[in-house]
Amino acid sequence: MHACLAEISCKVDWMIDGAMVKPSPEDCKDILSAGLTKSQRVARGIDGGFVMLGQRTSKMTVKEMTEMIDLIHYFGDQHAVKWSKTSLGREWPEGE
Repeated sequence: MHACLAEISCKVDWMIDGAMVKPSPEDCKDILSAGLTKSQRVARGIDGGFVMLGQRTSKMTVKEMTEMIDLIHYFGDQHAVKWSKTSLGREWPEGE
Protein backbone atom coordinates (compact mmCIF):
# COMPACT_ATOMS: atom_id res chain seq x y z
CA MET A 1 0.00 0.00 0.00
CA HIS A 2 2.74 2.48 0.91
CA ALA A 3 4.55 2.01 -2.41
CA CYS A 4 1.28 2.77 -4.22
CA LEU A 5 0.65 5.88 -2.12
CA ALA A 6 4.19 7.10 -2.83
CA GLU A 7 3.61 6.71 -6.58
CA ILE A 8 0.31 8.59 -6.48
CA SER A 9 1.98 11.26 -4.37
CA CYS A 10 4.59 12.05 -7.01
CA LYS A 11 2.40 11.57 -10.08
CA VAL A 12 -1.00 13.12 -9.25
CA ASP A 13 -1.79 16.77 -8.54
CA TRP A 14 -4.60 17.38 -6.03
CA MET A 15 -6.35 20.48 -4.75
CA ILE A 16 -5.19 21.17 -1.17
CA ASP A 17 -5.84 24.50 0.54
CA GLY A 18 -6.93 26.00 -2.77
CA ALA A 19 -3.80 25.08 -4.73
CA MET A 20 -2.96 22.19 -7.03
CA VAL A 21 -0.06 20.36 -5.37
CA LYS A 22 1.53 16.95 -5.17
CA PRO A 23 0.08 15.55 -1.92
CA SER A 24 2.29 13.67 0.50
CA PRO A 25 1.82 9.90 0.72
CA GLU A 26 0.13 10.49 4.10
CA ASP A 27 -2.28 12.99 2.53
CA CYS A 28 -3.03 10.45 -0.23
CA LYS A 29 -3.79 7.83 2.40
CA ASP A 30 -6.19 10.18 4.19
CA ILE A 31 -7.93 11.19 0.96
CA LEU A 32 -8.31 7.63 -0.27
CA SER A 33 -9.26 6.03 3.06
CA ALA A 34 -12.03 8.64 3.39
CA GLY A 35 -13.27 7.38 0.02
CA LEU A 36 -13.96 3.94 1.47
CA THR A 37 -16.72 5.16 3.75
CA LYS A 38 -20.13 6.47 2.78
CA SER A 39 -19.73 9.49 5.03
CA GLN A 40 -16.87 11.47 6.50
CA ARG A 41 -16.64 12.93 9.96
CA VAL A 42 -15.43 16.49 10.35
CA ALA A 43 -14.52 18.35 13.53
CA ARG A 44 -13.83 22.03 14.09
CA GLY A 45 -10.13 22.75 14.58
CA ILE A 46 -8.99 24.41 17.80
CA ASP A 47 -7.83 27.51 15.89
CA GLY A 48 -10.49 27.44 13.19
CA GLY A 49 -10.68 25.41 10.05
CA PHE A 50 -11.69 21.79 9.94
CA VAL A 51 -10.17 18.45 10.83
CA MET A 52 -11.22 15.36 8.90
CA LEU A 53 -11.62 12.41 11.22
CA GLY A 54 -10.41 9.65 8.96
CA GLN A 55 -10.31 5.94 9.07
CA ARG A 56 -7.14 4.39 10.50
CA THR A 57 -5.60 1.85 8.14
CA SER A 58 -3.87 0.19 11.08
CA LYS A 59 -7.32 -0.76 12.41
CA MET A 60 -8.61 -2.18 9.12
CA THR A 61 -9.50 -5.82 8.66
CA VAL A 62 -7.86 -7.81 5.86
CA LYS A 63 -11.03 -7.34 3.76
CA GLU A 64 -11.03 -3.57 4.37
CA MET A 65 -7.32 -3.31 3.52
CA THR A 66 -7.92 -5.26 0.30
CA GLU A 67 -10.68 -2.79 -0.58
CA MET A 68 -8.32 0.09 0.23
CA ILE A 69 -5.58 -1.25 -2.06
CA ASP A 70 -8.15 -1.90 -4.81
CA LEU A 71 -9.38 1.69 -4.44
CA ILE A 72 -5.80 3.02 -4.58
CA HIS A 73 -5.15 1.11 -7.82
CA TYR A 74 -8.47 2.24 -9.30
CA PHE A 75 -7.76 5.88 -8.40
CA GLY A 76 -4.25 5.67 -9.84
CA ASP A 77 -5.52 4.06 -13.04
CA GLN A 78 -8.11 6.85 -13.41
CA HIS A 79 -5.28 9.40 -13.06
CA ALA A 80 -2.93 7.69 -15.54
CA VAL A 81 -0.44 6.49 -12.91
CA LYS A 82 2.06 4.06 -14.46
CA TRP A 83 2.60 1.55 -11.67
CA SER A 84 5.96 0.06 -10.82
CA LYS A 85 6.26 -3.69 -10.24
CA THR A 86 6.53 -3.02 -6.49
CA SER A 87 3.28 -1.05 -6.44
CA LEU A 88 1.44 -3.81 -8.25
CA GLY A 89 2.52 -6.30 -5.61
CA ARG A 90 3.79 -8.77 -8.15
CA GLU A 91 6.44 -9.23 -10.76
CA TRP A 92 5.45 -9.02 -14.40
CA PRO A 93 7.14 -11.25 -16.97
CA GLU A 94 9.94 -9.48 -18.81
CA GLY A 95 8.85 -7.59 -21.90
CA GLU A 96 5.32 -6.75 -20.70
